[in-house]
This record gives sequence, C-alpha cells and structure tokens, in this order.
Amino acid sequence: MKTAFVRFFLLLVLLGALGAGLFHVYTHRYEESTDDAAINGLVVTISPKVAGYVKTLNIDDNQRVNAGDILLEIDPTDYEIRRNRAQAVLEAAKAAAQAAYQHAETTGISAPSNLNAAQAQVVAAQAAWNKAVQGLRRMQRLSNEARSQEQLELALATEKTAHSNLLDAQAKWRGAATAPKAIAQAQADSAQREAQIRQAEADLAQAEQDLANTRVMAPIDGHIAKRGVARGNYVQTGQALAALIGLNVWVVAHFKETQLRHIHPGLPVTIHVDAYPDRPITGKVESIQSGSGAFFSLFPPENATGNFVKVVQRVPVKILLDALPDPALTLGPGMSVVPTVITHPQD
Repeated sequence: MKTAFVRFFLLLVLLGALGAGLFHVYTHRYEESTDDAAINGLVVTISPKVAGYVKTLNIDDNQRVNAGDILLEIDPTDYEIRRNRAQAVLEAAKAAAQAAYQHAETTGISAPSNLNAAQAQVVAAQAAWNKAVQGLRRMQRLSNEARSQEQLELALATEKTAHSNLLDAQAKWRGAATAPKAIAQAQADSAQREAQIRQAEADLAQAEQDLANTRVMAPIDGHIAKRGVARGNYVQTGQALAALIGLNVWVVAHFKETQLRHIHPGLPVTIHVDAYPDRPITGKVESIQSGSGAFFSLFPPENATGNFVKVVQRVPVKILLDALPDPALTLGPGMSVVPTVITHPQD
C-alpha cells in the first residue's frame, strides 16, 4: 500500500513538472531572450585643443554636466599675448596697405602726366637746338668783316647749350617712358599689401580661436567619468582628460543567429537589468547588425585553413529604451541586462 502511494506521488510530481514545462514553453513560445547583452551609450572623450596649465577645474567624477558648461580652463595669458600681437600686426598691415593704395593712385595719375611733360620738353629742346644750329651756320657763312668773333663764339655756345638741353630732355623722357612699369609696380605692391592684410586677419582669427579654446566646454549633456586631470597640471593638445557619458543609452544584445528568424525592428522588448532585478524596463528593437560580432572583432575567425568547425554565431541587436520607470535609476555603458524580445504569433 505504501509503495503504491509513493509511486502515485512520484507520478503526480512527474506530471506536474511536465505540465509546468509545457506551460512555460507555451507561454514563452513567442519570446527570444539572451543574457549576452549590456547597456551601451555615447561616450565622448574630453580633450583640449590647446596646450597649457590648467587654471580652473570645474568637474569631478560622476558629476552631472550640461552641454555648454565650462569643464576646465587653461591659463589664457600666453594666448592673450598672441592675440594682441596678431591684432597689432593686422593694424600695421592695414596702414601699409592704405599707404600703398594711395601711392598706386598717385602714380597712376602723375606718371602719365610726367611722360606728356617730358615729351613736350623734348619737342621744345629739339626746336631750340635746330634754331641754334641754323644760327651757327649763318654766322659761319658770313665773312669776318660781316660778323665779329664774339658773335661767332656766342652762336657756338648757344648751339652747345641747346644740344645739351636736348640730351637732358631726352634722358628725362626715357625715364618718364617707364610710367606703365611704375604703375604696374605700384599696383602690385598694393595687391601684396592686401594679401598681407588677409594673412594677418587669418592669424588673428586663429589666435582668437586658440584663446577661446582655453575654455573646454561640455559638448553634450551627461556625467563625468574617468577624470584624469587636476588643477595646475600641464595638458597637451588632444590629451584625454575625462570621459563624458551621454544621458541617452541603449542596449546591445548578442542573439544567436538561430534566434533572428523572428526578430525584426519595431518589436517590443522587456529588459531586466541585473542591478535592478525588480525594475523591468521596456524598449523596442531598433536595428540588427549586418554581420556577426566575431567578424568585426580584432582577430576575426579564419575558416580557410580546412579545419572548419561550425559554431553558432551571435549577431548584435540594438534595442532602444522607453522612458525609465524611475529617473533616479543609474544606467551606464557596460551594465549587464537580459532582454526578451516579444515576437508576434504571425511571425
């Protein structure tokens, strides 16, 4: 009798376990879950664009910051001096360019006028010399009784003076004939001064930008992590000073490739966070990576050796979170979660 009761009891337990198993399979037949998943998010490395000593530090580990907040300030003294020097160079370049412009304008007016005047002087000197030559020849044709020795010498002196004046006028004309070159040179000098202004403006803009970059600001809202700088430290351009974790986080779940048959973007997901097992979070499938996670690893598997063993691969699935049940919950990259995708019966 006792043996029959034990057998009956064991049979009931077996049937109960079987029923529970069948019920679990039935109720979860439209679910795909994995424990190979974690929180992910945007992580921005905070680094300066200029080098110098940290003058002001406004951040600490796990501190909440907003986009535009000044996280730290590098001593701006050297960069203010560079900015002031660049301003002075720009002012000097503008003054030189103004002087060159006025010289080019003056040359453009005076050079042609000087050429015209020199040409007129050549014509007048040529006429005076011709007249002096004719007068000298008349004196030379006259007899000694018709003209005196003094008259002949005066005619000779007049011809020489007229000829000297002609040579001087021709020399001046040749100098004035370079007017086009003088104008071109003045215009080229003015253009060079304008180019120097543009270069000085660019240098000033760079100096002002460097001065502005002494203030390192938060690019996004988030929390500070891995702070590795202190007040008074000398920091280099591009040096990692801290990490800024954005407020928007998501889940990257690595499902087996055999589970992807019923998973597609838009499906609802229930997410259990290991840190908050009694606070489930909801979300939805955002996208599925085109390729397994192993393929994009540092050393992807190479199956061309002939020793191929088929292994079920895992494919990353991005899951976006709905509103958190409690804003005070701390969720950050790397935290373990267990997502369950709710598939539809028609799938």
